[in-house]
Amino acid sequence: MLDPSTPQDGPDQLVCSAKGCRRPAIWALRWHNPKLHTPDRRKTWLACDEHRQYLSDFLDARGFLRDVAALE
Repeated sequence: MLDPSTPQDGPDQLVCSAKGCRRPAIWALRWHNPKLHTPDRRKTWLACDEHRQYLSDFLDARGFLRDVAALE
């Protein structure tokens, strides 16, 4: 069984969007910048458990965060 805290590089591996993090992503943070994007447009950052709150807080402080969902 793979340890989820160990980075697994591969073509299908989704990794955390936090700078320098290579952990597997398990969260999708959907956001948009209303000054740049239409209301229906969503961008996605990926996050590991460790960085989910940090990235969510960063986006929320700017009014960009729309939702957070577990990756399937």
